[in-house]
Amino acid sequence: MSEPWYTNIPWRTCILIGVLLVVIQGLILYLMGQPALCQCGYVKLWAGEVLSGENSQQFFDWYTFSHIAHGFIFYFLLSVAAPKLSVGVRLLIAIGIEMSWEILENTPMVINHYRQQALAQGYTGDSILNSVSDTLSMVFGFILSRKLPVAAVIVIAVAMEAFTLYMVRDGLILNVINLIHPFNFLETWQLSGTQ
Repeated sequence: MSEPWYTNIPWRTCILIGVLLVVIQGLILYLMGQPALCQCGYVKLWAGEVLSGENSQQFFDWYTFSHIAHGFIFYFLLSVAAPKLSVGVRLLIAIGIEMSWEILENTPMVINHYRQQALAQGYTGDSILNSVSDTLSMVFGFILSRKLPVAAVIVIAVAMEAFTLYMVRDGLILNVINLIHPFNFLETWQLSGTQ
């Protein structure tokens, strides 16, 4: 019995489909009214101030590390859940999940929910530039997971989380906790680091 056609799509085809998915992501965000670039009027590689109008607007920011970690997580989960699929097909699934989150994250419902968090006051959603960069950061994390030993990926993930926790009192774990249910003591602690 032959395997289904979708289990082993050639890499070149996967790359083309992946690029198409990212273009669709940008188009959907554009149609949703998200700005292409930072409203500040300039483009920077790094936006390091969490409580600023440039956060989630430039190429990269402190939350880029979380998106790289998404790539680690998706690689692991898809390797376990769908081991018969080629790595390219699993990557396409990961891109689909990430782009779906990026679109959902920029809906009024989620934007308003984020605004209730200490470090997201005034959040207006991502620029298309930042959102696409987030998806590409996930792809980078996914590829790193494929190339590096599991122990190295775990060390990198823990180091990134500890680094962002130390630098801006936020990270993937706190972001998820605050998204599910904000806690006053966490908000107080996070805001005290911005003084």
